[in-house]
Amino acid sequence: MKGRAMIIVLLSALAAIAIAACKSDTTTSPAQGISPEARAAAEAAAAANPDNPFFKPYGTPFNVPPFDRIQTAHFLPAIQEGIRREQAEVDAIVADPAEPTFGNTIAALDHSGIFLTEVESVFGSLQSSMTNKELQAIDRQTAPLLAAHADNISLNEKLFARVKALYDRRETLGLGREELFLLENTYKDFVRGGALLDEAQKARFRELNQQLSLLTVSFGENVLAETNAFRLVIADKADLAGLPASVVAMAAAAAKQAGLPDGQWLFTIHVPSMTPFLTYSERRPLREKVHRAYFMKGDNDSEYDNKENVRQIAALRLERARLLGYANHAAFVLERNMAKTPEKVDAFLAQLWAPTLVKAKEEAAALQALMDRDPKAGRGTLASWDWWLYTERLRQEKYALDDEALRPYFKLDNVRDGIFALCGKLYGLKFIPRPELPRYHPDVQVFEVQEADGRHTGILYMDFHPRPSKRSGAWSGSFRRAYSEEGVRVPPISTITCNFTAPTADAPALLSTDEVETFFHEFGHSLATLFSQSRFRTRTVARDSVELPSQIMEHWCFEPELLALYARHYRTGEVIPAELVGKLEKSKLFNQGFITAEYLAASILDMAWHTAADPGAADVRTFEKEAMDKIGLIPAIVPRYRSTYFSHIFSGGYSAGYYAYIWSEVLDCDAFEAFREKGVFDRATAESFRKNILEPFGTEDPMTQYVRFRGAEPKIDGLLKNRGLTVQ
Repeated sequence: MKGRAMIIVLLSALAAIAIAACKSDTTTSPAQGISPEARAAAEAAAAANPDNPFFKPYGTPFNVPPFDRIQTAHFLPAIQEGIRREQAEVDAIVADPAEPTFGNTIAALDHSGIFLTEVESVFGSLQSSMTNKELQAIDRQTAPLLAAHADNISLNEKLFARVKALYDRRETLGLGREELFLLENTYKDFVRGGALLDEAQKARFRELNQQLSLLTVSFGENVLAETNAFRLVIADKADLAGLPASVVAMAAAAAKQAGLPDGQWLFTIHVPSMTPFLTYSERRPLREKVHRAYFMKGDNDSEYDNKENVRQIAALRLERARLLGYANHAAFVLERNMAKTPEKVDAFLAQLWAPTLVKAKEEAAALQALMDRDPKAGRGTLASWDWWLYTERLRQEKYALDDEALRPYFKLDNVRDGIFALCGKLYGLKFIPRPELPRYHPDVQVFEVQEADGRHTGILYMDFHPRPSKRSGAWSGSFRRAYSEEGVRVPPISTITCNFTAPTADAPALLSTDEVETFFHEFGHSLATLFSQSRFRTRTVARDSVELPSQIMEHWCFEPELLALYARHYRTGEVIPAELVGKLEKSKLFNQGFITAEYLAASILDMAWHTAADPGAADVRTFEKEAMDKIGLIPAIVPRYRSTYFSHIFSGGYSAGYYAYIWSEVLDCDAFEAFREKGVFDRATAESFRKNILEPFGTEDPMTQYVRFRGAEPKIDGLLKNRGLTVQ
């Protein structure tokens, strides 16, 4: 996610901002209202941009962005104006003659930049899901502007002096838990943002941030371009051998949409197209072609090559970390996480890697034996492009379970309604369709979220299917996060963006079991956004705890009682047979060696880049090979993300933090045991999870929150059981 791009708050450009009263009467409000000069400047900017919807109140229901009126040309002037306004707000805090208080400094700073955040959140969402050359050009133009703006705030000596004055006497201010947490983390943010550097160091710090802002944008653009560039066009029906009718129909629809002649089929390296092809195609050379195109993204020595971006990003991050006094970028990042140090992360990953590698080798041997018995395979050695095919065949052999046979029971709308039903059971939520609200694409679905008594909780936007303008993967963000304005909660606008299998002419969107789990996962993130009760806009969430709300939701996916509510055949309405549910349960540990190994390999690669002594001098391919050889990764498994398309760490927010998913799994597996102990739909347990974890998420130490919910720190046993691993 892009900085604040997924955090949006209510636009109130010309109004004074206040917050709810704190426990000490010295912390009751931000500094002061908008000055006459700032008001005049805002009015002048609005007059100069009469058709730009960002310069006036939206006037929409629930104050959602007016996508029907927003044009690409509106973003650049709005971002420039947002930078100017936030700087004016910061200047006002610095110029305040009164002694620093929590209200006139920390709360005021937290409430600055509302206009800019508004624009950035909309721009960031469209850049991720509806991009075009014009938006990309604006991103390249504004990235260094925004980086410089952030530095202008974090390196403002007078502002830092006010923050430090409060931090130094924080124990005497009578602050409440949330206020103290915000103060401490605001101070840490300034220090980590270079506030203690000398002038020469600050100048270099700015240069590093400028360069990194452009390199990360370039990295993401290259990944998207490489993903869209590959097309496997099949014109000979014989090359469709092994593919189920539903996959063939999907490829025919893709070919038609791409303008190809009738009688041709199109496959891409977007996951909903690639995965079924690798799973069922009997044409090994074509499987190799598709998978090689996927794992060579950004590594083809073309105009979209990312190897130099990888080297430079890693090297500049290392220099910046050392400038701040850290041994490496990983040490800088992990200081704010639950793990705290690279050594602890490395030890955690190593502890899991040993049994995972054993399991992966056992799986590879079983697949090789199956491949050896396949008369169409020749005498080949199992390769990465064979794993999906023979895994699916082995699963059918062991469990008589075919993922394509399951798809008809997982119609997208039914899965959505199943998640809604689960949220009703756990939290009493209701989801009201709001098709009249502005949307940025016709496929987007919009719902109002209400409490059981009808109180408004927030708005939810969901965007499900791939398109060339959307980056790959799935994520949850927001157009606005909840906070308090004059003691009244400003409700959030949450977003879920995915790349699920699209409908065809003959069938609605039918999800794979992996896609079902992804939907539940992202909905968990959305619940954390919708339930937040923070009084402030700033959240400080440890990266390795952020997946707890999402991953715990996955535990309900295939619970028999919930499946009975939503898993119905899209044609007959028949509830998924108990026999299939039983097979799903029996097969849940199947292929876990591969799944865990490819993930852990990527996590270890992430840590290798961000603890390397001289990453800028590395040959990317050699660096990767050495990192994977060191852990003994078998040739038939490729890391889930190779360096040149590892967007999580080189253009997203997971640098030195990709391990967070499995670290959080320790939390979510242990937390779900609390539900199993009381009943998986137990309302009291759900309410405790909501009150202790989801509502205050990012406003307190995550372990403190967890212990309040669970009564003790988490144990690793649940994770090991969930993945079928045994650690000696």
